[in-house]
Amino acid sequence: MELPTKKLSEYFRFLDYLRISGVTNMYGASPYLVEEFDLPRNEAKAVLSAWMQTFDDSTPEGRAEIYNKNKKST
Repeated sequence: MELPTKKLSEYFRFLDYLRISGVTNMYGASPYLVEEFDLPRNEAKAVLSAWMQTFDDSTPEGRAEIYNKNKKST
């Protein structure tokens, strides 16, 4: 999955807020991405997977940038 860092960081920010809200277990978060951003299910699952792979206390923008850099080097 290749997304612009700005778009990916927007998704990561949404997932960060969703996590903080406690509305759902994050393993079940992809339907929220589908609803909020009108993403296809497979893309929402890929975004959620990317978020989980990079989750830490840094900013969503920083994590999105790191994810994209890592994808380009593989």
